[in-house]
Amino acid sequence: MSNVRALAAETLYNVVDKGASLNQELPFASQGLSPKDKALLQQICYGVLRYLPSLENYCQQLLDQPLKGKRRIFQFLLYVGIYQLQHMRVPPHAAISETVNALQQMRALGLKGLINAILRSFQREQAELEEKAKQIPVCQYNHPGWFIKHVTAAYPDNWQDILEANQQQAPMWLRVNQAQYSTQEYSDMLKANDIEHSLNADFPDGIKLAKPCDVFSLPEFETGACSVQDAAAQLAARFLDPQDDELILDACAAPGGKTCHILELADADVLALDSDSERLERVKQNLVRIGLAADLQCADASQPHIWWDEKQFDRILLDVPCSATGVIRRHPDIKWLRRASDIEDLAHLQGDILNSIWPLLKPGGTLVYATCSVLPQENQQQVATFLANNSNAEHIPLHENDTPTLPGLQLLPGESDGFYYAKLVKKHS
Repeated sequence: MSNVRALAAETLYNVVDKGASLNQELPFASQGLSPKDKALLQQICYGVLRYLPSLENYCQQLLDQPLKGKRRIFQFLLYVGIYQLQHMRVPPHAAISETVNALQQMRALGLKGLINAILRSFQREQAELEEKAKQIPVCQYNHPGWFIKHVTAAYPDNWQDILEANQQQAPMWLRVNQAQYSTQEYSDMLKANDIEHSLNADFPDGIKLAKPCDVFSLPEFETGACSVQDAAAQLAARFLDPQDDELILDACAAPGGKTCHILELADADVLALDSDSERLERVKQNLVRIGLAADLQCADASQPHIWWDEKQFDRILLDVPCSATGVIRRHPDIKWLRRASDIEDLAHLQGDILNSIWPLLKPGGTLVYATCSVLPQENQQQVATFLANNSNAEHIPLHENDTPTLPGLQLLPGESDGFYYAKLVKKHS
């Protein structure tokens, strides 16, 4: 039988040191586990990634020297043990014994004494270690220094709220398929099934569950009555405002939530484009479940001369590749996989894609620019530069303070994830 702590240490080592994505590693590590152990593995991995700087700091204080080279993976086992002692409801004796027992699966029984001693030392010195760590901003906020700096500069009044929201578990939101049920009708179905939830007028298709649940316990999930999608992501199709019989491009479409939403709102002809064939397969699976169809194409949005058939689109949803800094609470590995230098590279790529895709839009057509980032370089600054350089682009405000020089709507993580939207219309020449 697999030891969950051993699997967690290996998964975390692959993510933090090898640069693997938690989304790829967790399903692989979870194979063959019971639902209870799968949930425990996920809880430990998410938790360690949320509090990584603090955990590193405690080990620095407790170890004579860090575990390096072939022993590096056991450093992560210590993080797993300390995280349980500090943040989980596992009885301390069980957290320590199960973490030490992981060494059997990891074939390192010789380290039993060391791992046991460090975990017991943490138990004894916890209050003092926590107090010391709070004096270091990276440990106090458990985010990389470069990100704290960027967020402080962009949001001087509420940067701490953003960092705090990133440390919380994200809520589970449903998007109701309006082609099948109204939001109120589906809410009534949930009530009939004793599934506690709430509605929010700002998100007309959205229902927030009081606690996450298995999707197959949701009424008519398998026939497409609803989909799991964060409330912020649900605004993309609403801002796009698709109409029947229009030709619509969903660029960078995977995994397909927004493609499906567009088709739920209008009987349109949609081209869903993505450069990743594996992720495009997920778009197909999502469409099959809800019983709707789109034209799927594996291609690079920044290279339309290779795939475009010269027919201009009525509407374009441009959900560009970004830092994903607005969805850290769902993907805590982003904090440690992303680098400060990535932001400039991503901003260049976003600008290239926006400039390449704009000619594909009909005069009078609408383009919605979207990211799941909270950083102005990828959002407001990107769109403001584009508007300044393209006289045929008209800016459509999404709220009263949305201006061409400070364009778009920035949602911050909280009720929803952190998303950015800007709406542009191409002027008739």
